[in-house]
Amino acid sequence: MEFIELAKYKFTLINLIDLLLVMLLSYQLFKLLKGSLAFNILIGLATIYLFGLLVRYFEMPLLEGILSEFTKVGIIAVLIVFQQEIRKFLLIIGNSSFLGENKSWWNIFPWKWKIEDSFVTPFDEILEACSELAQSNSGAILVFPKTSEMKFIGTSGEILNANITKRLLLAIFNKTSPLHDGAVIIAKGQIKAANCVLPVSENPLLINKYGLRHLSAIGITEQTDAVVLVVSEEKGTISYVSEGKIRDDLSVPEIVGKLTRNFSKEMLGVS
Repeated sequence: MEFIELAKYKFTLINLIDLLLVMLLSYQLFKLLKGSLAFNILIGLATIYLFGLLVRYFEMPLLEGILSEFTKVGIIAVLIVFQQEIRKFLLIIGNSSFLGENKSWWNIFPWKWKIEDSFVTPFDEILEACSELAQSNSGAILVFPKTSEMKFIGTSGEILNANITKRLLLAIFNKTSPLHDGAVIIAKGQIKAANCVLPVSENPLLINKYGLRHLSAIGITEQTDAVVLVVSEEKGTISYVSEGKIRDDLSVPEIVGKLTRNFSKEMLGVS
């Protein structure tokens, strides 16, 4: 079924759906890469591609041959340069997909028949601990993953699987504790691990602006869907980090509210 014809290109229903899907994917890609080093690299690749089209249009065989050799290794180069972004993009697709493991319809299978234990993450108590750490200028970083327990990150530190208490958090991040330098992973109402090593953001706009602890918080949220709280050892402030963006202008009640909204299903034990 043809709708309109423009410059010898026939717009059909399938063409329009195709166009809308490309626009949606482009928008999601833009949101994923915006503000990162990979975004500038993507602009560079797009510039080379447009230049290649001009070279082909004006029939410049020498430049066309050079660009042809460049594109032969282009796919491998893209996979290497954008490995973190590709991983995050696939994670987003997997989590939102109908086939995602966390979708409730999976429970129809016998191997998924089990009683779901409800649990609550005590965000108020966590923020009380963060406030005390901030007042004593003790640094801390707490990671709240949304869709996984981040076992691959947890194995870089000490596995705890402990109940969340204010006293335990204060003990972990005490400056004399051997666990205070790394991050704490909090998932499913427990402290899963402590003293964990996080990937550091490579965003050139942030490297000279923040210290290692904040860059680690930004780095893990660039690569995963986690939310992170950072207590600054120098400034005595609490920052909220999500999707590679950092907020240090939020009050404690505002942070509790944002965490509660983000993890409301988790707190009820709903998958």
